[in-house]
Amino acid sequence: MTRYVEGEDRSQATLFPETLDEYIAADNPVRVVDVFVDELDLRKLGFDGMQPEVTGRPAYHPGTLLKIYIYGYLNRIQSSRRLERETQRNVELIWLTGRLMPDFKTIADFRKDNGKAIHQVCKEFVVLCSSLNLFSDAIVAIDGSKFKAVNNRDKNFTDRKLKARMQQLEESITRYLAELDRADREPAAVTEVRVAHLQDKVAAVRAQMRRLEQIGEQMAKAPDGQISLTDPDARSMATSGRGTGVVGYDVQTAVDDKHHLIVAHEVTNVGHDRSQLSSIAKEARDARHRRVDDPSRPRLLQRRGDLGVRSGWNHGYGPKTSDLEQQSAWTVR
Repeated sequence: MTRYVEGEDRSQATLFPETLDEYIAADNPVRVVDVFVDELDLRKLGFDGMQPEVTGRPAYHPGTLLKIYIYGYLNRIQSSRRLERETQRNVELIWLTGRLMPDFKTIADFRKDNGKAIHQVCKEFVVLCSSLNLFSDAIVAIDGSKFKAVNNRDKNFTDRKLKARMQQLEESITRYLAELDRADREPAAVTEVRVAHLQDKVAAVRAQMRRLEQIGEQMAKAPDGQISLTDPDARSMATSGRGTGVVGYDVQTAVDDKHHLIVAHEVTNVGHDRSQLSSIAKEARDARHRRVDDPSRPRLLQRRGDLGVRSGWNHGYGPKTSDLEQQSAWTVR
């Protein structure tokens, strides 16, 4: 006998095999996801597909896809392709979906087509946490995070980027024309193949300049003087490091201090945090079921934290701009 812990024989048959439910512990968080989604009124929340079609292949129930989406969020699995793989091998997801294995496109389309409804689910979760007294009455921390879009920096244009690109193209044309002039003066120094290649380059650069002029006209009509070609609503985000800016979105989040639960969140395409504090603080307050005109409305008191969310917020129930030198966590009473 060896001195190692031995596993079971894979080919050993059992008279009474274990059920799928026995693989999931009674205190596993995945059971909470299952109960939470089952108790939601998905039709009222606005999910598509709650009325199945009479003909055609049966569709997956929106509740099943929502469970997969929430499980992926809790376990940091954002990719629909990764979620597809997990439904095939992850015991928790196999239990959660009842051995259903939707493909990645079905998962991605569900997320794309039900954005507003998923946002309503987040609100329902906040209501549930509030009813269970999981939120602290003391502190809510507020901060922003930059999320990269599919749109890369080369396909995002601002006035400064456009002028720099036009200058580069003009310098290229000047260099190519100088070589063509040299070919006219010294035919033996430049081959005919090289001349034809330079002429093609000049034509291509001029076509790029005409395209940039069209983009400039579109950019002039944009409210913020910026345009993104791949993701029209993505914007250039300011970052601390030089040359490290990304094109994407700014997600503002208010997190409860007691259990680190998200009280409120907001996605914007503003490139900085300076004007975001007021709106997300109001949303976090509203999530606590208190009205603006209520005498017991919360007071926001200064605490140390992120410098990036400085704001010119001068409402009567907030601190003045000069008080916001260091902040992110606010006392909510």
